[in-house]
Amino acid sequence: MPTMTVHTLAVIFGILGNIVSVGVFLSPLPTFYRIYKRKSSEGYKSLPYAVALFSAMMLLYYGSLKPDGFLLITINSFGCFIEVIYLVIFLVYAPKQTKNFTLKLIVLFNLGVCSLVMLLTTFLAKGSKRITIVGWINAAINLAVFAAPLSVMRQVIRTRSVEFMPISLSLALTLNATMWFFYGFFLKDYFIAGPNILGFFLGMIQMTLYIVYKYCIKKIEQDSIHDETNRDSKLDPVDDVVKDNQPIELQIV
Repeated sequence: MPTMTVHTLAVIFGILGNIVSVGVFLSPLPTFYRIYKRKSSEGYKSLPYAVALFSAMMLLYYGSLKPDGFLLITINSFGCFIEVIYLVIFLVYAPKQTKNFTLKLIVLFNLGVCSLVMLLTTFLAKGSKRITIVGWINAAINLAVFAAPLSVMRQVIRTRSVEFMPISLSLALTLNATMWFFYGFFLKDYFIAGPNILGFFLGMIQMTLYIVYKYCIKKIEQDSIHDETNRDSKLDPVDDVVKDNQPIELQIV
């Protein structure tokens, strides 16, 4: 396959990845609009948004090191911008204890760890070696981020409820992983492609769980309730035998 064609395919999937990723980044908007309207964080956690900002910052740094990293820069610049807005809204309306915890997260990850990685890789590694080191760091971060929904899947299995695992988000994350896998594959950037293999399979598992527990298990439970109702209805005539404390007259034929 000609190099130009491979590059073109990488650009196409990178653009598609940008489009899908924008949707993923914007998916918490209803949550933060609710927080704004009610002037309360309502028990929501800031950790996912602090981690998302950390991941976007590290990918932005990685993209800035690569000569072909423009599409990584564009989407992760947007990601940093929107996650900062989310965290600001959260800090404004969160209770004091939660606010302090969130500030510690931001200082630790988004200022401390990011700054440390940038300083160490800038002064201790050069050229392709620096890209490789930052690539491995990003791959590890992305694997951790993709593994985060495992707790949600466990909750779905335990509670038999898909309330906290919307199918739209699972579908968007699966599409997102697919686009970025092919982007990394065609550029031979396995630090991007590799983690997205896990992201794709976890997304497929989430959607499978959704279908099983939303439709199959629900139908089985409904059928079971229907059968119990039918059994109970067969016993109803017995209730009519005794009425108003009247004696039962038995007739032997």
